[in-house]
Amino acid sequence: HDKQVEEVKERNKKREEELTFTEVWYTFVDPYATEVDERGSDDSFRSVGVLIFKNGRKIVDEYEWKYDNHVPLASNEKLIIYEIHIGDFEDKFVNVTARMNYFVQLGITAVEIMPIKEFPGQVGWGYTPRYYFAIESTYGTTAELKEMIDTFHKNGIRVIMDGVYNHCDISSPYTAIDHDYWFHHEPKDQVWSWGPEWNYEKYDEKYNIWPARKYIGESIKYFIDEFHTDGIRFDAATQIANNDFLKTIVQQSKEQARNRGYAPEFYCVGEYLPDEMEAVISNNGPMDGVWHDTFYYKIREAVTLDTPNWEELKHAVDARRRGYKTITDVVNYQSNHDHDRLLVDLGKERQIFDKDAFRRVRMAFAIQITSFGLVMIWMGEEIGEYKEKTPGTAKIDWTLIEDREDNSNAINKEQLQFYKDVIHLRKSNAALRRPNLEFIYEHEDNQIMAWHRWNTVVDDDQKQENHIVIVCNWSSSNTYETYEILNMPRNGRWYEWLNNDKEYMVENNKLILNDFIDHSVRILIYECKKSDNDKRSLA
Repeated sequence: HDKQVEEVKERNKKREEELTFTEVWYTFVDPYATEVDERGSDDSFRSVGVLIFKNGRKIVDEYEWKYDNHVPLASNEKLIIYEIHIGDFEDKFVNVTARMNYFVQLGITAVEIMPIKEFPGQVGWGYTPRYYFAIESTYGTTAELKEMIDTFHKNGIRVIMDGVYNHCDISSPYTAIDHDYWFHHEPKDQVWSWGPEWNYEKYDEKYNIWPARKYIGESIKYFIDEFHTDGIRFDAATQIANNDFLKTIVQQSKEQARNRGYAPEFYCVGEYLPDEMEAVISNNGPMDGVWHDTFYYKIREAVTLDTPNWEELKHAVDARRRGYKTITDVVNYQSNHDHDRLLVDLGKERQIFDKDAFRRVRMAFAIQITSFGLVMIWMGEEIGEYKEKTPGTAKIDWTLIEDREDNSNAINKEQLQFYKDVIHLRKSNAALRRPNLEFIYEHEDNQIMAWHRWNTVVDDDQKQENHIVIVCNWSSSNTYETYEILNMPRNGRWYEWLNNDKEYMVENNKLILNDFIDHSVRILIYECKKSDNDKRSLA
């Protein structure tokens, strides 16, 4: 970072020495430019800001919103998030819009879009933004972005934007205007530094402003107002390390969203590595929730290793054991853009492939769906995408689920259907949106664990009480022809969600399972078949 700063200063000094005028001029794009033409070059000094006027009034585009109040959007506790990178998912905004039925059929209720603010180069993840009001031109136009968001809203899907507010690219305009006014002179964290870091401690007494806070706040307001976004993921929140700023900006964002008059809820989630319970609002922190990295590591260990740590596993499934309080406090995931998909890790680390690998991925997702917290899916995991993590180009291979004469991708299609089924369970059963979770059976030697989720509140969200029991066989080798689960919460009929409503009669609080294979999960619902589940819920 220091080297980059010195290079910019040296370049500016050289430009000054070459000039013979009595005044020194610098050329840079307006930091508030809503469109930037890079003129075929990655050199920011050749870029120009573009202004569009209509009848003497500055506009961004002429898009007219159609679906702001078309259907209700999911409340925060009902979020099932799908993280996507525009370039690798379908390359352009318009192509994502064209694949809208895929999102609808999958059943997710929100997309979390990796950064789309203008960044250097033609290919990247967007985590070094250059301009904070302009969108990445390789993805499309502002009107095409709006149409994509509008279409998501038409289908009841919220749009959460990934925001990079800890740092920017070295070529961002304010680095040339006055680096030390806008940014920390040196990185606060030498290890975790990706570019000039915004100085949220800087207060300008002359103008009575916090300059960095004001600029970033106006950028966030612009995206909420102009693009009708429904939430923010705060990248590198740990490195921002300023709760006063984060609390202020989160509350301002929520207020701005409420002022729109529709979709009143706005979800702010922070990337804290490792995750911090003190970061959430329920514990007097700034965020609605945090990425639950503990869940990622512990579930991955449990699925890939032969002997998972029992207590750490329980803490991952029930985040209340770590001090979290509400299900919106944590967002659980088995993969995200920072990590390889579980299918890749199973092959690389354990040489586990094909049916065995897919079964473990399904087990992990079933646990994710039924654990305490919200759910996030990293694009492609639901179809068995096998590409390794790369910040370059790693496009989703949609042929994995296309029809083939030899049916060689049947396992991928089955994977997708499995995801649809358990997402449907999550959406239709309020027990999984309540904070109630109790471990009812544990046998560490046999590697069998069971927990109970329930809802006893009868309201507009659920017509009657629900009980769900999840039974996991963590063993890598033990398959049981029959297995007894004690301490079942209710006697009577239980139906297996993932096995065609197979019926089990529980007596004396004892459940007897058949053919319980290694690394598998059973989900049982009390007195309710899968086919009847929708009738019991208004969700």
